[in-house]
Amino acid sequence: MSGAARRLRPVDLARLAGISTQQVRNYLDAGVLPPAPRSAAGYRQFDDRHRRALLTYRALAAGYGWETARAIMHAVHAGDLPSALALVDAGHAGLHEERQALAGTAAALEAVAGQETEPAAVPRLTLRIGELAARLGVRTSALRVWEAAGLLVPEREPDTGYRRFGPAEIRDAQMIHMLRRSRYLLPQIRPILDGLRRTGSTAALRAAVARRRQELTGRATAMLAGSSRLHDYLTADAPAD
Repeated sequence: MSGAARRLRPVDLARLAGISTQQVRNYLDAGVLPPAPRSAAGYRQFDDRHRRALLTYRALAAGYGWETARAIMHAVHAGDLPSALALVDAGHAGLHEERQALAGTAAALEAVAGQETEPAAVPRLTLRIGELAARLGVRTSALRVWEAAGLLVPEREPDTGYRRFGPAEIRDAQMIHMLRRSRYLLPQIRPILDGLRRTGSTAALRAAVARRRQELTGRATAMLAGSSRLHDYLTADAPAD
């Protein structure tokens, strides 16, 4: 090993990553770092391979998430390269699915946002909470959470107090459902609905979709950087041809 002669202390690795020495030991115990032999005095001995492993793990985590990055490094150090690469492949496949879902969501949201809330000469449709939940394929509890967050404001039947969702609320519930499927948080959804209700404009909707695309692009870039680090780590000690 080219860097084997360079001995590193836990504090050296901790400073490199901006973490505690205990976290370095935790990484070692979790298999994120390769095994570290002990000196005659019982101290763990780290070298340049541990440094590279730590940097690789941190780079992978930025793109694939901490849990997946930990599983990748554990598989590598267990000698199970196929499993490590399968986790990398799954991460890219998941990102691709998110991109496809976002494209479908953007198109669907534009269509839903353009619907007339009170079509002329058509009876005003209203649904109870169970009927709307069934139409969307969600639990009634989800609709109550959206209502509690101020995203839905259904009318109430005077006699029974039951919720009644009119055309505008049905449309908004459809939009919320699709945005939630694309991993938007409730506070992120509010300005989209507010803008649509206030002006009828889909500008906020388009801006939200654009921000989500940027997030996915950032993740893809981080995945690429993490994969590059992993490749370098895997090949650093390979014999030259």
